[in-house]
Amino acid sequence: MAVCVFACSKLNKFTDTLTQPSAREIYKREFEERPAVFSHWQAKFESAKTDSLQVNLPYAEVGSFSFLQNEVLSYELALQKGTVFTAEVAKDSAHHRVFIDLFQQKDSTFQQVESNQPEENQLRFQPKQSGTYRIMIQPEVAAHTSFFISFYEEPTYHFPVAGKGNEAIQSFWGNARDGGKRRHEGIDIFAPRGTPVVAAIDGRVSRTGNHGLGGKQVWLREGMFGNSLYYAHLDSIIAQSGQKVKMGDTLGLVGNTGNARTTPPHLHFGIYRSGAINPLPYVFQTKRLRPMDFEPQFQTNYLVIKTSKANLRQGPDTSYPKIGELSRNDTIQLLGEYKNWLHVKTPTQQAFLHASLAKGL
Repeated sequence: MAVCVFACSKLNKFTDTLTQPSAREIYKREFEERPAVFSHWQAKFESAKTDSLQVNLPYAEVGSFSFLQNEVLSYELALQKGTVFTAEVAKDSAHHRVFIDLFQQKDSTFQQVESNQPEENQLRFQPKQSGTYRIMIQPEVAAHTSFFISFYEEPTYHFPVAGKGNEAIQSFWGNARDGGKRRHEGIDIFAPRGTPVVAAIDGRVSRTGNHGLGGKQVWLREGMFGNSLYYAHLDSIIAQSGQKVKMGDTLGLVGNTGNARTTPPHLHFGIYRSGAINPLPYVFQTKRLRPMDFEPQFQTNYLVIKTSKANLRQGPDTSYPKIGELSRNDTIQLLGEYKNWLHVKTPTQQAFLHASLAKGL
């Protein structure tokens, strides 16, 4: 029997190398003698696909998984091409596994695009298309541990002006130019004359020059088939055509050449790939929420409504649509907390509720 178990294990590892099964698929093997347990667990996951809670990034939630609840957390969010999305689940117990699955909305359905690897508590994903996605988190059977969930995105490129950040961007994609005759095909990053302009990615300088609207300019190619990055209005050019550069290498200095002679010094930064694309998501520096930013208000998994009426929201803010209503003394299940908002479950739905409307049971 021991020989058989060892041989089967070796076969699974060999097969997994070829097929790359998800953490969920590998987990199913542990229930070959208890298929009903896994089926019930999987049914919870399928049911949660109909939830439609919405959150904006960055988002984080603190709470606890309970072996009595075995709930699935599901959220819809917008992801942008040019960013890397990360979903992380930090737990008190390293022994309890979590399963993270990401779906992309296509027409009226959601199609799975990524899942975490076995034994990993993180999922990273670089969208090929901007759009609506659904992230789902499910603990293993009988998990019992507190958690901190964090969703955030990061730009795929380095910021192209040394020492500057989001606050230096003062003109955006699509702004009117020449009295509305054309639209801005990039972003303008303002900085003192002579500030270094740097490579946002590893690549090769495809060409440099001094002509047209852009004045002194550098074009940087991201690999053989990647995007072309356009740096314009430079005061001087440092990089040479054909030169290989690393992220952060200096390409030139901020100026106002070309048609920017009447404006303060700035970098016009553009990205082209079969036409111009909005460069902002590629370089916009984002934040993430951390555990020290959160102080749980409740130490129980069940709450009761303490006001005459309590609105349930689709997201953690009053700007989100109302999706239900509760009355005084109604009991709800607490799934997690985001600042002053509670992620709750009623007998019929999951929703967000303002913390001031509930108290411990």
